[in-house]
Amino acid sequence: MTAEPTGHVMWTPDPIRQRAANYTVVDVLELPDDAPRVELNDGVMVVVPSSTLGHQDTGALLWMWFRQHAPEGYRPGLAVGVATGFKNSLEPDVVLLREPVVNSHFYDAAQTAIAVEIVSPSTRKRDRLQKPVEYAAAGVTHYWRIEQDPLHVFAYDLVGSEYQLVADSTDELVLSAPFEIRLAISDITP
Repeated sequence: MTAEPTGHVMWTPDPIRQRAANYTVVDVLELPDDAPRVELNDGVMVVVPSSTLGHQDTGALLWMWFRQHAPEGYRPGLAVGVATGFKNSLEPDVVLLREPVVNSHFYDAAQTAIAVEIVSPSTRKRDRLQKPVEYAAAGVTHYWRIEQDPLHVFAYDLVGSEYQLVADSTDELVLSAPFEIRLAISDITP
């Protein structure tokens, strides 16, 4: 058997709408199943690059850690978005949501307890500089940035309109908010 062309064309954003910057969160929810993951940046769709296996492993292990250790009233998620405005959204690598959680793709900043970004070479600038500003402007109260090789977790709390570093570790992350956390970094290291 040989691979036969299907005649199916891979979805891409409409270039006219991209130039007009008029995509919204509703448009993202209506994307076809074969569309790539995207974020919205002032109405422009930005394709989210695929992550490496190590990146995925760290995210999955953190999701599992949250699942096992977060108290009642919280639910972890992977591959879901945070709507930071009608024409803006982010796709954190891991998110910890406040319940009740409805089955949706997007959650608002008020429901997002922790947004986590795992830094990769292709996302370094965005994860370190741009996304924290966007999460803070939307009101996400806790932001974690995880650097790889070696794993290093930086935890930030929203103070006023900016994030302040409250803890960072390569061994054990100890925090009091949004709940008492003692996360051994080895627990999320692939």
